[in-house]
Parts: sequence; C-alpha cells; structure tokens
Amino acid sequence: MSTLLSSLGRWSFRHPWRVLGSWLLILLVVGGGALGLNKGFENSFSIPGTEAQEGLEQLSRTFPQVSGTAAQFIVVAADGDDIEDAAYREPIEEKVDELADFPGIEGTTSPYSELVDGLVSADGTAAIVQVQFSGQSTSIADETKDDFADAVHELAGALPDGATLELGGDLYATELPALSIVEAVGVVIALLVLIVTFRSFVLAGLPLGVALLGVGVSMLGILAATQFATVSSTTPMLALMLGLAVGIDYALFIAARHQDQVREGVDPEESAARATGTAGSAVVFAGVTVLIALIGLGFANIPFLTTMGIAAAVAVAIAVLIAVTLTPAFLGFVGARALGRPRRARRQAPADEETATGDARPGFATRWVRGVTRHPLVTTIAVAVGLGIVAIPSAQLGLALPNAGVLPEDNEARQTYDLVGEHFGEGFNGPLILTGTIVTSDDPLGLMEDLGDAVAGIDGVAEVALATPNETADTGIVQIIPETGPSDPATSELVRELRAHHDEWLDEFGIDLSVTGFTAVSIDISDRLGEALLPFGVFVVGLSFILLMIVFRSIWVPLKAALGYLLSIVAAFGVVAAVFEWGWGADLLHVSRTGPVIAFMPIIVMGVLFGLAMDYEVFLVSRMREDFVHAARRLGRTNQVAVDAVHSGFAASARVVTAAAVIMFAVFAAFVPEGDSSIKPIALALAVGIAVDAFLIRMTLVPAVMTLLGRHAWWMPAWLERILPHFDIEGEAVERERSLADWPEPGSTAVVAADGLVIADGDRRVVEDVSLRVAPGGALVVAHRDPRASRALLLAVGGRLTPADGRLRVAGHLLPGRAAWVRRHVGVALLDGADDPLAVVRSALAGGTQLVVVDGVDTLTAAQADQVAAALRDAAHAQDPTTPLTVVASAREVAAATVLLRSAGFDAPAVSDIDTLPEKVTA
Repeated sequence: MSTLLSSLGRWSFRHPWRVLGSWLLILLVVGGGALGLNKGFENSFSIPGTEAQEGLEQLSRTFPQVSGTAAQFIVVAADGDDIEDAAYREPIEEKVDELADFPGIEGTTSPYSELVDGLVSADGTAAIVQVQFSGQSTSIADETKDDFADAVHELAGALPDGATLELGGDLYATELPALSIVEAVGVVIALLVLIVTFRSFVLAGLPLGVALLGVGVSMLGILAATQFATVSSTTPMLALMLGLAVGIDYALFIAARHQDQVREGVDPEESAARATGTAGSAVVFAGVTVLIALIGLGFANIPFLTTMGIAAAVAVAIAVLIAVTLTPAFLGFVGARALGRPRRARRQAPADEETATGDARPGFATRWVRGVTRHPLVTTIAVAVGLGIVAIPSAQLGLALPNAGVLPEDNEARQTYDLVGEHFGEGFNGPLILTGTIVTSDDPLGLMEDLGDAVAGIDGVAEVALATPNETADTGIVQIIPETGPSDPATSELVRELRAHHDEWLDEFGIDLSVTGFTAVSIDISDRLGEALLPFGVFVVGLSFILLMIVFRSIWVPLKAALGYLLSIVAAFGVVAAVFEWGWGADLLHVSRTGPVIAFMPIIVMGVLFGLAMDYEVFLVSRMREDFVHAARRLGRTNQVAVDAVHSGFAASARVVTAAAVIMFAVFAAFVPEGDSSIKPIALALAVGIAVDAFLIRMTLVPAVMTLLGRHAWWMPAWLERILPHFDIEGEAVERERSLADWPEPGSTAVVAADGLVIADGDRRVVEDVSLRVAPGGALVVAHRDPRASRALLLAVGGRLTPADGRLRVAGHLLPGRAAWVRRHVGVALLDGADDPLAVVRSALAGGTQLVVVDGVDTLTAAQADQVAAALRDAAHAQDPTTPLTVVASAREVAAATVLLRSAGFDAPAVSDIDTLPEKVTA
C-alpha cells in the first residue's frame, strides 16, 4: 500500500494540472447529476417490520382518513372570552367546512363536533381544529403547505381582537437543516490553525481547498442519490460536517509530513512521494476505520440510518481519495514555498536546565510528555476518575425522535406545540392510535365503545378522544391522548402497557390490536436504536482491538486504545446529557428545549468518534513504536528504551495531532450554536468527544499508560504474531526504499540482486542467507537438494512469495514493497509436472518481459528441452537490446539446466548451489 501511494504521490506531484482538472471534471459531472436527479430529502422516519409501522400501513388501506399526515391549528380566545361564544364558534366552523374541500385533505374535525371529545379545553379558552391530509408529509408539495397555511391564517381576521391563531401539527413539525454564518466560523478557525501550524499562507490554504472540493463532490453526489434512494434531511448536514473535518485533517497530515521533510533538505518531489506513502498510508487506514464504523450503522436495521451511514461513508471515502491525490498535486503547485517562514531559534537554557541530549530548551510537547509521565499512575487515575465524573449525567440521557417541541421558539409549529401543551396537556401533541380488524363483529359501534372504555382505564391515558369503526365497519380505531408528551419516557411506558394487554383484549373483544401512530413509530425507532447500541459497541470496540493488534503487534496497546475510546464516548454523552437533560449551558448553546435528544445520536457518534480516535492513536503511537524498534536494535528491549521512545515519538507527532484535533473541534463545534435541532446534539457530542479523546486520552492518558507498561507495551504471543496479517500503515516500505536507494551498489544495473535472503515456511527456514547478482542478459541456475527450496527462491524473485528477511531487488524494484509491479512484469514458468511445458514457457515470456524465472528445467525430456531452449532463444532475439532477456532457472541436475541455457544462447550461465554456497554468486 505505501509503495503504491508513494508512486501515486510522485505522479500527482509531476502532473498537478491533470489531477486538479480530473477532480474539477468529476465535480461538474456530479453537479450535473444533482441538478437533473435531485428529488429532495425525506423529513419523516419509518422502520419496516415494527408493530407501529405495520399498523400505519394497514390504516392507509382501510382507514385513510387517519393514516395520512396531520395538521392542526389552535385558537386561543382573548382574555375573558369563552371559545364557545358565537364570535369564535361560527367563523371556526365556517373555516372547517371550507377546508374540507381543500385539495389533498381527507377530512377535517371541528372542535364542536359531537363525535369527538377533548378538542375544546376544559377551561373554555382554546379549541383545536384537526385536519388530515392524504399521504406522508414528504409527498405534500411546499406550495400546498403554503396555500393551506394562507387559508388557515385568513381565519385570524374573522376572530375577535386579542384572539391567537397558530398552525402546526406533523405536517409542519420538521424543517430542513440549513447552513448559517456560524458554521463558517469553524472553517475560519481551521484556516487560522493551519496558518500557525505551517507558518505559510500558501500551504495553509491547501488542506482547506482539498477538503472543500471533496465536500462539494460528496454533497452533490448525495443530492443525485435522492433519485434512487430515500435520504433523510439530516444526512447531508452529517456528511458535510464529517467530510469537511476529516478532509482537512487528512490533507493536513500529508502536507505537514511534506513540509518537515522539505525543511530537512529533501527534494520536493521526493518529499511529496514519501509523505503520500507514509502519512498517506495512515490516512487510508484511518479512513477505512471510519468507513467500517459508519457502514456498521446498518446494525440497527433501520433503513434511513443505514442510508445515512452509507452517505457519510461515501463522504469520508472521497475525502481519503482526494487527500492522497490532490494534496500531492497541490504540493506540486506550491513547490519550494512549502518551507514556510522559518521558526525562531529557541533561547539557550541556563545550565541547570540543560537536558541530557543538549542545551536547547525542550519544546512544549516534550515538556508536556515529561510532565504527564513523571508520575504516570497519578496521571492515569486522575484522567480516568475525572472523565468518570463527567460521564455521570450520561445515565440520564433520553432518546427520542425530533418533533415540533424542539424547533426554534420563533417557529409557528413550535408555538402551536407549546399552546396545545399549555391548554390541553402535553399528551395532545402525541396521540396514539389503537387499531384492529373488526369485520366479524355484529355491533361495531358498541364494540368500539366498549374497547374505548377499557382503554380509558389504563394508567397514563388522559382521555380517549375517539373510538369508532371506519365507513365499511371492517376496521376500528381508538385515538388515545396520553397524559405525557411524545418524548416523555412515560409515553413509551404507556405504549408498552397497551401492547401488554394485546392477548387480554383479543380474548375479550376478539380484535387483534396494534398500537400505532407517529408517536408510536418514533418510540419503536428509539427502542430499536437502543437495542442496537450494545452489538454496535461490541462491533466497534472489537474491530478497534483487532485492527490495532495488526498495526502495532501488541496486546496492551489496542486494549488501552479501546478503553480510552470508551472513556471518550461516555464523557461526550455525559456532556450532552448535562446540556440537553439538565439544562446546563442550554441558553448559551441556543438549545430551544431541554429533554431527550435525537435517538440515533449515540450510534452515529460512536461510529464517527471511533474512526477519529483511531486517527490520533495511529499517528501518535506508530511514531512511538518506530522509535522503540530502532532504539531496541541498538540498546535492547529495556524499559528505559520504551519510555524514551514514548517521549521522542510524542514530541515528533504532537504538533500535527494537536492541529488536527483543534480543527476537528472547531468544525464540529461550529454546528452547535445555530445548528439544526437534530444535528446540534450530534455536533456537541463529536466536539466534546474529539477534545477529550485527543487531549485527555491520546495526549495525556496514552503516554502515561505506555510509561507504566514500559517494554511490555509491545508484547504479543508468538502464535498470535504468526497468524495476524501485516499492514504497512506507517510507510515502512517507503522508508526502506529510501534507506536502500543505493543498494546493491551505486549505479548497479543488476536485474536481480539479493543479500542475506531468507525464505521461511512458518518457523522453518527453507532458504537462508542467499546472496546473488544477475546482470542484464545473464543466466543463473539455482540448485538445492530439495527442489521445493529452489522453487521457493524463484517464486520470491518473481514476486509470488514474500521473503522472511534479507534484501531483494528485481528489475530495480525493491521487494516486498514493489511485489505487485514484479508480478506483472516478471514471467514465471513452473515446469515440474506441467502438461505442456512449452506453452507454460511461452506464457511466461508473453509481453516482452525482461526477466523470466523457470523452475524444474531438468524435469523435461530431451525434445521438450529443445523446444523450451528454442522459445527462450527466440524471445532473447526479439528483445529490445537495451533490455536483454535475463533468465533465472532452478534444477536439481545442474548440468541439464546449463546445457539447456547454452542452447538458448546464454554462453556462461552461473550456478548457485544454495544448499552449500551461501556466498554471493554473480551471473
């Protein structure tokens, strides 16, 4: 991966206009798709398979008058007036009759109708008019809603002076999230942080430009996707928030590594390639972890949440792709200006402040890590206890879906919601419907009246507003007004209590009843999300543990990382609960109403914060591991070496991680003050989670725990080490290529070069300490008493087998990092046991390969050997003289192989008996 990214970074640096032009073309294409395919966003939530959703679907078929979207308006009489007076009653009833003919309306209910109860307040000061539209709110055009609102507001002119009229209900209970100037503040803060970090205006704008272009592509893509999928209105804001944050950070990591290398004197092109291969590898790993976590939102089995996760995952994937391509391209534009303004030289420290490594005063990062690791146990306990205290409010975090009660106070639907709650009780804002088939009943009216009386006796039921069959007397409904509001936990308990009476009422009334209505749907969704939290948490924490084991080859490092992630999560939830449940700082953050937060906040935050936490873990701890491994080779795996590696690794990576965390925090925090009611708690949780995870967990707790563990931090059982795959996310292959750039010798033209090569099968070394050189146009015969060993060596030369140790370069490409290139360009012919050896050789020679490896040439018959020699000879004659054909063959009988190669035109094939001649062999 790292070598591939390095090559990509080099190409992008050399061809910046092609890369930029390609992304701009993609932006235009996706933008055109968005213009032509955009169908708008979904503002309602549904969850197939639940009782409430199935009940609504049944009502839409049998009782459409109560299954569609509801609207209502409330009239409050002037002080001292009675809502029953003719001055109110007559214009209200006239308006009800008029609205009955409004397009798209299934029915209207007058508060003065004898068929319903409870639409006039007990004190006679207010009345509610209910209106039922056909279809869901998203299917009703904005023009229809506006025309209906105008028609309702005409009533205000016919009412006595001092009367109040407000329009609301489900139809007006949601509003599309919108950007405000406050969100731009986060981008401005990000730019300022980048300027301070890079000390260069040109380089500071690079990550921002990369992120904005990536966000543009992803947002337009989401708009186009509405043609093919139902996308909730919260989805684009989440994708924007996440795509902008990670886009800036990912480009920052690559650009910062590039600037450090250029300041060290590395050529800009080489530096861009290295930065993309090293920091870019970590970016890809971090992005993949976020992708997996977001796609894992499908655990809840809720369609709109799955779509939200996929959309956000696409935004992150685009951020990764654009970071590893456009960032090095922009670096090509920047050129030498990437140096930025040089830093001021640090003042010399007094003699008593001199450090063991010199007399320069250490930087803040070094002083910080020394401070938190001076008493690591105290630091660990302090952080854990402190975050535990912050997490206490999380036990009271309530979850619900948004309703008109969380809209801004100046919103008319919110004002209607508050007036209804004030005059009729909170339960009137979230009625429930009990429905079932009554086709077998001889007395449907009496049956529904008896059922209504039974329901009215349930604790938590304020009143039964309606108990009636439909026109065809095959379906009945009971409209229930709870004592509590739709977001109140007591309403959820009432739904469960009503469902608990299912079997009892089935025996008594013969009706298979379902509890439904939009409030019940919201409760079912919240319950489903709550049930999904534990398996999702296990998935995320388990995934982080496995991934970090693979990356760091350690047990304790991933365990510490997973526990730190959990501390970040509960602390973030604690702050959200303190603000939204307890009201601490609610006015400061413009929280319009305290109470439960949007139900999918926890699972979204867990998924997103997981990926971001892994970012910081990888960038910090990978540098610690790198320093430990290098120092341990010289000084041994001692505790002091491990502690020194913690200090040096932290100091080397803290600046970039700090900048990345501040940017993330600023972007997320900017969505809190004026953000949509659904996005606000998510943004707050992410902002707090980022701050806690970056500064308290990764930059305080991690170095303290790593110091406590010492050398044991890097322990892993040998058996586990063997079975785990290897991921090069630290760019080790790129660094290895840099350190071996002049190997085997400066100016060497060897097609194959190996030194100290080891090939193993598990713990058993098959081939050991092989050194050889094969010049262009040369031929080498490899021999071993076990033909499997010589075959293994040839497969390693052909890029099909990874060496266990040593150095191997084939056609100028260092293995195993460039194995993919070698596999494409080096032919391999395995002749032992082949049905048609000639066809195998010709296949290996196809495409004008410069190097071919041939195994088992001594297994051929005389006729087959002549044919193979002729094929090699013809290929050598057809080869470009500047890249003559080179052959590496294996055989137990060296003489037979030598004869065949001489027949093919190779006059002096060299022989290497890898069983007895470990010294270097040159062909």
